[in-house]
This record gives sequence, structure tokens and C-alpha cells, in this order.
Amino acid sequence: MRANEDHPQDNLNKTYYRDQINKVANAVKEIIGALKKHNQREGTVQKEVTKAKFDKPRILKTKIIIVSVITLALIVLGYFLVPTLSKPKEQLEKSIAVLPFKSLSDDPAQQYLSDGTMDAILLHLQKFNDLRVLSRTSVEQYRGTKKTTYTIGQELGVAYLLEGSFQKSGDNVRLIVQLIKANKKEDHAWANEYDRTWKDIFSVQSEVAQTIAKELHAIITPEEKQLINKIPTTNLTAYDFYQQGREEHTKYWIDNSNKAALQKAEGLYHKALKYDSTFAKAYSGLAWIYWDKHGKEKEYFSESFLDTLSILTKIALSFDNQLSEAYTLRGYYFSDIGKPQQAIEEFDKAIKLNPNDWMAYRGKGEFYSNADFVNWINYLQKAASINRGQALPILIGEIGWAYEQAGFPEKAKQFYQDKLKLDGDSLSYYGYLSGEEFWLGNFNKSIEYGEKGYKIDSTDALVNLLLGFDHLWLRHNVESLKFLKKWSEKLKAQGEFDWDNIQYIAFVYWQNGYNKEAEYYFSEQIKHCNMMIELKRIWAQKLYTYYDLAGIYAFKGERDKALKNLRIFNQIQRIPLWMSMLIKTDPLFNSIRNEPEFQQIAKDIEAKYQAEHERVRKWLEEQGTLNGN
Repeated sequence: MRANEDHPQDNLNKTYYRDQINKVANAVKEIIGALKKHNQREGTVQKEVTKAKFDKPRILKTKIIIVSVITLALIVLGYFLVPTLSKPKEQLEKSIAVLPFKSLSDDPAQQYLSDGTMDAILLHLQKFNDLRVLSRTSVEQYRGTKKTTYTIGQELGVAYLLEGSFQKSGDNVRLIVQLIKANKKEDHAWANEYDRTWKDIFSVQSEVAQTIAKELHAIITPEEKQLINKIPTTNLTAYDFYQQGREEHTKYWIDNSNKAALQKAEGLYHKALKYDSTFAKAYSGLAWIYWDKHGKEKEYFSESFLDTLSILTKIALSFDNQLSEAYTLRGYYFSDIGKPQQAIEEFDKAIKLNPNDWMAYRGKGEFYSNADFVNWINYLQKAASINRGQALPILIGEIGWAYEQAGFPEKAKQFYQDKLKLDGDSLSYYGYLSGEEFWLGNFNKSIEYGEKGYKIDSTDALVNLLLGFDHLWLRHNVESLKFLKKWSEKLKAQGEFDWDNIQYIAFVYWQNGYNKEAEYYFSEQIKHCNMMIELKRIWAQKLYTYYDLAGIYAFKGERDKALKNLRIFNQIQRIPLWMSMLIKTDPLFNSIRNEPEFQQIAKDIEAKYQAEHERVRKWLEEQGTLNGN
């Protein structure tokens, strides 16, 4: 009970449990005291009466009083404890997953209509702040499943499931939905059948969502009701093309290798706009297509990076300024171009409009990875509570990484193991473990895990990078060069680049006597750092570019430039484990490591890391999760 002692706001009566327990104890004490006095008074009278005559009534009275005391204690304790104990249950009962709807049509090509209706109802439900609604990708795994609703509910961690079927015949539509409580009895909480015309499809979707919310006793605000009653387009042909495009886009989100689905989705969104040039969701869909195609390409260093995305989301919001998915995408856009404040504002707008937007929570989490480790972990965990689909292992891995960088390696390993159980990706698992041991300074242990990953895929870029780093830190220059060259070649083959590790391949080239190659890579890294600073990209906003520049200048013997950049880097407020370890061991700083100013900066960095570690530890203690997931 003492865990909640300082949080009276957690119970309905806004009182401290300690005070209530003391009141109960005092009440019991008073009754017992009265009982003793009563017995003493009776004893005085009974001196002139035979003992056997009064024993049984007195015992009976004593029992009654004792039972009364216990009852009173239970009533008072229950009055204050039951509201709090029932709170988690209430939260669980307001959670729901919408399973893929069945198509009642014999034509498989009509499946997108069922999926589109299901998707629309799901998106409406997600707008209710009082509900936890899982993402579309969370439920795709149950398409055509033979699992019971109880099993599905247990796997997804929700109390309710919505099943449905849909058919469109000419201008007529039939929608059958049933809300099922995901308990062992699989109780049907509510069901209905809607026979309407196609032009009424939007009102039906809104009606179903509001009815379900009421069945789950969710609070519906006027703003939320207004949001789900909004008609996205008056042109049903445009809506039909949009539904088809959304379905193809979802196929890509489920399988990122399905480039054909992405291309098809783009064409269908354009068709939708031909029939309604003001259709905000179609513009937002095209913006997401652009992000999926170009978000991580080399044009990152161009001044017009993602300008098309910005334009498309602006157009979408000009036609519908309550479109949450557009704000989410703008959050990622501002984050990538190094405008953190605008990024957070956009993510917050998205979450206000859609409290179940896992992408917005993830985006906020990524932003806080440099600013606030408690929020970093917290928002990633919120994202993982909503998306229980293909992205869940990725999110769990990211949560593990956040715990690792906050200085909790054992908790991190728990998440890495959970990720492995979900996706069976041993290569990724060994990569995480190898990286963790490296940042803890256990280079030989890191090599053990790296070699296990190398046996699975000797061409994997991350595995080769980690092994290259391990050998570099152990001064195994020949081995290090072998792995870092493979890492560099793999990135080039994939059309990718790495803007924060190039100086290390330069260093190891130099150590092996390849001075010309070393100069080339050092120059490339300096160029990339200066471009990021000029363009205010995220790596520069985090001040990490100044650390990279300082390392190069220190190696080159340009002491003043090295220290100047380190001073700027030292302005950073939150330090992760990797940066704490790096500045203490980075071979690029060997020439100035013993200088007083460098040593002071290193101490500052370590102190900032320890302060953030302690802050996260206290938060975990308050949550009661310090020793568990």
C-alpha cells in the first residue's frame, strides 16, 4: 500500500491510504476499548449472580462485536481500495481490436470493399481517447484464422474483438457486425445488421463506431463525435479508388519488399484525385508513398530534401485540417530536417486527433532519444501497446535499445529475447547483443556474438560494422579493415551511406598504411558533417556532428579545432551509454586524451550520463518495473 502513499489522486476519494488505514485502526481500537470497559462493568454487577447464568450471552455479545469490527474494517478498506484495484480492469475492458472483415461477395476483387469498411470503422474508433484500439497491421495475422476469439484476445491483450462481413451489390450494401467479449465464454456483447445504400456508407461507419464505443462505456466528447461524422469526400467513385489504393498501401506496410503494391497504390490515389481534387486523404496517401520511396535516400543532403512530402501534406491539411495521419507524417518530416520543436508540435496534433496513432508515439519516442530518456522509453512502449502486428518486434527491439542506452543492460536483454521469440530473427538478436557488449566495453564478448551473426549472414552490414569496431578497439588493425571494408561495400551495393562512422574506416586504413584511402574518407566525413550543420539536419541538431569533427581534427593533430568542436558537443544535456563509453575509449582522441580540458569534458559527459541513468532508475522504481518488463 505504501507504493501509492503519495498519490491520493489515484483513488476516487482523493485520500492517502496511510490515513485511511490509521482511521480504521483507530476505529477498531475504540471499539475494542469499549468492549473491555463493557465487560468490566458487567463483571462488577455479576459478583452477586451465579457465573454460569451469564457466560453464554456475554460470549455471544463479544462475538457480535468482533464480527462488527472486522466488517467495519473490510467496508472501510474496500471503500478506499476497490476503486484503485478495479482501475486496471476498467482500462482493459476499454480495449478492442477490429478483425479483418469477410466479404460476402463471390468476387475476390471485392475484398477491398470489406477491408476498406473495416479500416474506416477502426480509424473512427481510434479517435476516441477513452479507448485503446489496435492498429490495422496488428490484426492482419488473423485473416482467415481458426483461432478462438479468446486466444486472439489474449495474444493481442484486448478485452473485445469486432468481427464483421460486408457486401456491395449495385447501390445497396449490407454490413453485419458483432462485438465479442474475448473471455473464455466468448460472450456476444452486441451485434447488428445494416442494409443501406452505398451513399450512406459514411454514416453507417460512424454509427457503428459510436455504438461500439457506447457498449464499451467509453466517453465520447463532442469533438470526437464531430471528427468521425466528417465525410471525407462527396464523390463515391473517388472514395472507391482511395479504398483500393489504401488496401495496396497496407500490403506494402505489411511487407516492405512489396514494391509493386506501393506503385499500384500511388496510381490509385492519383485516380481518386481525378474524381475529387479536394480529397485530403488521397493527398495524404501520396505523401506517405513519397516518404516510403524517398525518406532515406542520398538526397538527404539536398536543400529540397522531402519538399514534395511537405507540399502534399500542406495540401491535404488545407482541405482537412483535422487529418491526423498528415500531422504524423509532418512530424517525421520536421524531425528528419532537424526542426525538433516543429516535429513535436505536429506529433502532438496527430495524437490529439487520434490518441491511438502508434506512428506518432513512435516518432515522439525517437525525438526524445536525445532529450529525455524517460519519454523515449514511455512513448515507444505506448506505440508497442497499440501495434501488435509486424512492427511489434521492431518496436520491442527499439525499447530494448532505449533501456540499454539508459544504462539498464539486463532489462535490454529481456526485450531482445522477447523480440527473438516473436520474429525468430537470430541475426538481429546477435547484433543487439554484440552491440550491447561493445558499448559496455566487453569487446571480446561482443566478438563472440558478432561471429554468431556472421555465421548466419557474412554479408550483413551491421554485423560487419560491429566486428570491425571490436577489432579496431582491440587494435587488431588487419581484421578491423577486413570487416569495415565489407560493411562499406554492402552499403554502396544497397545505395545507402553512413554519415557518422566514416572516420573509423579512414582511421583503420591509416593504421594499415593506406594513407591515400584514409585521407579520402576523412575528407568525406568532414564534408558530410559540415553539410549537416549547414542544413541543420538531425545529427547536427543533436550535436553529434561536432564530436565526429573533433575526433578527426584530434587525429590530424589540429588540437585547437578538436577542442573547439568538443566544447560545442559538451553543450548536449542528455548522454546515452554509447557516447559515455566512446569518449573514454575512442582511439581518434589519443593525441589529446591527457590534456586537462579533454579530461574535464570527458568527466562532464560521464556525469550527464549518470544523471540520466539515475533519473530513469527512479522513474522505473515509481512504476514498479525496475526489475521486470
